[in-house]
Amino acid sequence: MLKNIKFRFYPIALIFALVVFPQLSYAQLVNNIQQYNQAVSSLKPGDQIILANGIWKDVEFVLDAKGTKQQPIQLKAQTPGKVIITGQSNLSLSGEHLIISGLVFKDGYTPTGEVISFKTSDEKLANHSRVTNIVIDNFSHPQRNLADLWVAMYGKHNQFDHNTLINKRNRGVTLAVRLNSKASENNHHIIEYNYFGPRQILGANGGETLRIGTSHFATANSNTLVRYNFFDRVNGEHEIISNKSGRNEYRGNVIFESQGTLTMRHGMHTLVENNYIIGNRKPNTGGIRIINEYQTVKNNYLSGLTGHRFRGALVIMNGVPNSSPNRYNQAVEAVMQNNIVLDSDYINFGAGSDAERTATPIDSLFKNNLILSQYNLTPFTLYDDVSGIHFTGNLVNNEMMVPEKISSGFKKVGYKVSKNQYGLNAPIDALTDKVGFGEIKLPVEKNATGANFYLKELSPIQFQSGQKITVPAGTNTLLTALENSQPGDVLVLQNGAEYLLTKLAKIHHPITIMANKGYKPVIRSQKPSFLVIENGGALEVENLWFDGAQSPDYKGNNVIRTSANSMNINYSLSVKNIKVTNLDVNGYFDFFKATTGTFADFIEIFDSEMTNISGSVLILNKETDDLGVYSVENLTLTGNKFTDIKGEIATVYRGGQDESTFGPMVKVKHNRFINVGKGSTHRSQASLYFHGVQQLEISDSVWHNSAPLSLYLTNGEPITLIKNVVMKNTGEIQANSQAYQAENITYQ
Repeated sequence: MLKNIKFRFYPIALIFALVVFPQLSYAQLVNNIQQYNQAVSSLKPGDQIILANGIWKDVEFVLDAKGTKQQPIQLKAQTPGKVIITGQSNLSLSGEHLIISGLVFKDGYTPTGEVISFKTSDEKLANHSRVTNIVIDNFSHPQRNLADLWVAMYGKHNQFDHNTLINKRNRGVTLAVRLNSKASENNHHIIEYNYFGPRQILGANGGETLRIGTSHFATANSNTLVRYNFFDRVNGEHEIISNKSGRNEYRGNVIFESQGTLTMRHGMHTLVENNYIIGNRKPNTGGIRIINEYQTVKNNYLSGLTGHRFRGALVIMNGVPNSSPNRYNQAVEAVMQNNIVLDSDYINFGAGSDAERTATPIDSLFKNNLILSQYNLTPFTLYDDVSGIHFTGNLVNNEMMVPEKISSGFKKVGYKVSKNQYGLNAPIDALTDKVGFGEIKLPVEKNATGANFYLKELSPIQFQSGQKITVPAGTNTLLTALENSQPGDVLVLQNGAEYLLTKLAKIHHPITIMANKGYKPVIRSQKPSFLVIENGGALEVENLWFDGAQSPDYKGNNVIRTSANSMNINYSLSVKNIKVTNLDVNGYFDFFKATTGTFADFIEIFDSEMTNISGSVLILNKETDDLGVYSVENLTLTGNKFTDIKGEIATVYRGGQDESTFGPMVKVKHNRFINVGKGSTHRSQASLYFHGVQQLEISDSVWHNSAPLSLYLTNGEPITLIKNVVMKNTGEIQANSQAYQAENITYQ
């Protein structure tokens, strides 16, 4: 182990050293927070504090010191990646010329509002300082709706580079540049070569990965440079990057398979240049959105983006006349030129036009852009008057339709796109040359970003990726198997056998419970819930029979539910070819209930039969704060038969007018609903109730002697399609608006 390392000289040498080197530096190894606090009390330029390898739990590092450009003060790991900071911990720095490196914050959360803060108090900020080669991984508050920042940059001339930030699971921005004092404006920070790794869908506002400024300081200039960062599957919310201040530059970044957009939400004179945004046709992948004055978007490459409305590949919005800072300023002198847009679905002009946002873009330019697609051949949407945008020199492929009002600014060419030597879809050189783009090549590779000691190839554990384990019939044998299982395991029940649960069966990791094809095994429970999905859990059930005959006489029983505590890790539920009977011992006996503070990436029910249920099949309506929060991103019901269900088959709720979230997205196909939704205590009197669903498709299904389908359409231009359905002795569709598409609806 290292000891205090100090320069030692004989007396004559020491006198000489003091004359030549008036400030001697030293490196000190510290093993605990007490030693650290003692070491920082007398730091001088050039000094180093070295944190010993190991686990540091429940520590709050405060570094307030002044180095010089030639002799910065350093706080670093003994071995990069071997100092693990966990528990309730954080780090704050202030002063001049400081360097932090080599630390890992993992599996804990900050006791304050920031994990790494470039200030130690409102008056003490960091300047000319650098944080590099550090990791923050799953350092998330257990309450998913409580917000914190992982990195908050204050002061001026700071640098954040070669860091890895992955798995932020609670609300709050991953990295924020704060401008809440004059000492932090015009900061000239540099944010470069960082790896922003996967971030799950939050299902609420407040999931930005990078934000520069806030609405309160929208008119201030930040002068921050963001370059050569890799944003990998960062799906928190609508705004991946939220620009909320002036004179920032975004150059040479890569955004890969991420839901959302680079959004110029506030601020002026923003430059977005040479960024590569690659969606690979993943849902809700978006491009660049323009609001406010004097924004320039040029020489960007956008490919395979499917996002709709605000999430289009290129979007310029309407503004609010005489807008307040926190609303939408009119787009003035926006420039969109020399961009390449490939196989992307939407390009929107005047987006957001409504009774409030009536200020159309003016004095703006859409020039020399190359737009080619094999998918949506009508990508252009004009939401309002676009006479304030000058269209010239743009190229589209022959099959693409361009609205007549702007067609003079476009020329037709052949769709000539293929994979180039770098693995990217690229038009032929003759086309890229016409729009002045240059070589198509990533400006930065993923392996050139992030901490050099930390793996980036992270993927979630999949169902049925572990061992198959045979579970004998009997009492609590399934419970024992669950307790002994590993993530991804498959618990195989015996066909025709009976399984009884006398305790709650808790799911702590992805697990499959199934039986082979044949006579289904029966699962009963003597507890109010059969199975509880806890934080980190995910459940797949297949070819099983759940029966409520032994359930207790409680109001509000369920077969499956999520934890009563907030879950900051998204779960999933897959139900295939199951049978459900006799959930009727008391009222409101549901099949599945999602509790508040939990979120599902997907819930799916396929080819199943459910009969005699006193409650509902899916309860997904407990997020009722009306702030755009909801419970599930993707819901699919296909090939099922529901009979004698007193409540709804599904009740899904997303309330409020917030425009920062994508879902829910719901598909209901090839189902039969027989005597559904007509229980005397059933409030909505609907067979299915969808409130605020953003994408809804109901098709090829039959209702018989059931309550009607009920819709409540809210903001966000929801896409709602109902087609090829038959309603026998069932009321007409109930809706608060006729803004849905109906095809071949038959009432008998």
